[in-house]
Amino acid sequence: MAELKNRSAYFEFAIEDKFIAGLVLTGTEIKSIRQSKVSFADSFCYFSKGELYVKSLHIAEYTYGTYANHDPIRERKLLLQKKELKKLEKKIQERGYTIVPLRIFITEKGLAKMEIGVGKGKKLHDKRDSIKQREVDRELRRNFKV
Repeated sequence: MAELKNRSAYFEFAIEDKFIAGLVLTGTEIKSIRQSKVSFADSFCYFSKGELYVKSLHIAEYTYGTYANHDPIRERKLLLQKKELKKLEKKIQERGYTIVPLRIFITEKGLAKMEIGVGKGKKLHDKRDSIKQREVDRELRRNFKV
């Protein structure tokens, strides 16, 4: 099963809440996801007419696709329950909050799902703290393996 993570999201944002959303995809997009041909660079989620969309998520064109191939950076609709959408919409009204895609995975049923997170952007000193903590954890693991 393909699981693709957006590692930079945890570095750039302090994630407070997570949700699992379905994705509205075409046939060639799901095939590309199964081949792990996804890039999260600069992708984000936004609301339009009460519906949630993900923008700038690059899913590469399917290699064996014909004229029916998809646009790699088109906007894709996310499927959530109404109460979750209302909760998200209320949260991003607050200053500094944004919705970012965290990972894409395939379920046992073969459906593509996206984990999204609500978070605040980190300041430079917060990023430095993250790097410092990661180095300390790495050093501890290295010392205990010996």
